[in-house]
Amino acid sequence: MPRDIRLTSLAAVLGALALASTLTACGGDSAASEAKTVTVYSADGLKGENGDGWYDQVFKDFEKQTGIKVKYVEGGSGEMVQRAVREKSNPQADVLVTLPPFIQQADGKGLLQKYAPKDSGQVDGADKASDGTWTSVVNNYFGFVYNKKELKQAPTTWDELLGAPYKNKLQYSTPGVAGDGTAVLIKAIHDFGGKDAALAYLKKLQANNVGPSASTGKLAPKVDKGELLVANGDVQMNYAQSKDMPNLGLWFPRATDAAGRPSTFALPYAAGLVTKAPHTENGRKLLDFMLSAKAQQQVSEIGGGFSARSDVKATDANAIALTKLMDGVEVFEPDWADIDKNLTTYVEDWKSATGS
Repeated sequence: MPRDIRLTSLAAVLGALALASTLTACGGDSAASEAKTVTVYSADGLKGENGDGWYDQVFKDFEKQTGIKVKYVEGGSGEMVQRAVREKSNPQADVLVTLPPFIQQADGKGLLQKYAPKDSGQVDGADKASDGTWTSVVNNYFGFVYNKKELKQAPTTWDELLGAPYKNKLQYSTPGVAGDGTAVLIKAIHDFGGKDAALAYLKKLQANNVGPSASTGKLAPKVDKGELLVANGDVQMNYAQSKDMPNLGLWFPRATDAAGRPSTFALPYAAGLVTKAPHTENGRKLLDFMLSAKAQQQVSEIGGGFSARSDVKATDANAIALTKLMDGVEVFEPDWADIDKNLTTYVEDWKSATGS
């Protein structure tokens, strides 16, 4: 073979090797960059509308400390679980944060892998899975909001909401889609002493109800503006929103008579590591960070919620106000196992009763 042809062949081989090396390096950089991320699917409420929520601060501090960028996707509790179900064969999320009973639903569908975050031992047993698949990161309670400007005082009973003043001025988020909407159904079943009585009431309430809403977080601004007089919500989200919404007040329905005590139940933001998460180690790090003492101290200080850790005793102004808000409110514990088992039936029965 002539020398010039051999040189040309050698040059071609070297060029191909150089190109392959460049492509490999580019791919490696891309993979390395992708590895420095963690994706969170979460129910709404913990991210501030003005970038001033608990998530905003925690994610910022986490990124600064670890160099891992947080990719955030938000929606209703049921919506986030259903998205994770659709992606089960090719998971896109690393961490799933949702409210009961959807965190139990996610666990039952095999969406969560076992991982006990550092310091999860400080979380009460009722606020985490016995098999280690999820742990509460922010404690919270179900509630309602009302417009303080239009109403001289908050409603007290469910029956008041059937009155003419609330015609087209009341709305609650959709059970089965939103965690807080599902909580309306759970609270009604408790207060009216059973599903049938609760559904009979909600059927009557439908005459005043504006209509379905996939997101609870969108209802509070409508209440503040006077478009609605009453809507459902939860203490953490609505307390945080009230900082920028001067007409927003929080209240808890009494069972059936004004003499009874107002009541509520815990509705924590519970987090779990997604099965076959694309960035499992980063997900573990984020869960650890969420339960760190500093982040938990900021739950009330910044987020307007309650620390999930029993050893973190918040004394900031928000914590004091939240304690006062909950004073005299009875807290009951739903049968989450029963609700998880029968949730689909309950939601279908609600749709039938209300024509939704």
